[in-house]
Amino acid sequence: MMTAPPVTVGPTATAFEAALRMEQEAIGCVLVTDRDGQLCGILTDRDLTLRGLAHGVDYGRLVADLMTAPVTTVGADDDLDTAYRTFRSAGVRRLPVLDDGRPIGMLTVDDLLRDVVQRLFDLLIPVSRSVLRENVV
Repeated sequence: MMTAPPVTVGPTATAFEAALRMEQEAIGCVLVTDRDGQLCGILTDRDLTLRGLAHGVDYGRLVADLMTAPVTTVGADDDLDTAYRTFRSAGVRRLPVLDDGRPIGMLTVDDLLRDVVQRLFDLLIPVSRSVLRENVV
C-alpha cells in the first residue's frame, strides 16, 4: 500500500529545492535523509508555509532548519493494524516506512482510506449480487 521509493532530500538542500522537488513529484512532503540514508526528518508543504513563508524565511533556508524531527514512523515489518494505531495515536497524515532506519516508502492516510474503500467494495459486491438475485426471482 505504501508509495515506494520515497522522495528524499538532504538536510543541506534549500527550501526552494525541496519545494521544487515536491512540485515535480506532485507530493506534499519529502523525507530528509543523511549521507548514509538514515532518516533525519520530514519536510511537508505545511512546514514550508508555517515555518518558512509565514515568517519571511527566504527560499535559500536549509531544509534542516524547517523540517519536523523526530518523525513518527512504522517499520517495514509492521502490519497494517500497527499503521492504523500509529496514525490514530500520533495524529499525523504521513508515516515513513523504515527498514533499519532507512526510509523505503511512505504510507499516507489516503492510502489507508483507499484500502478501507476497497475492502468495503470487496465485501459489498457479493452481498449486492445476492440481493439482486433475490429480487429478480
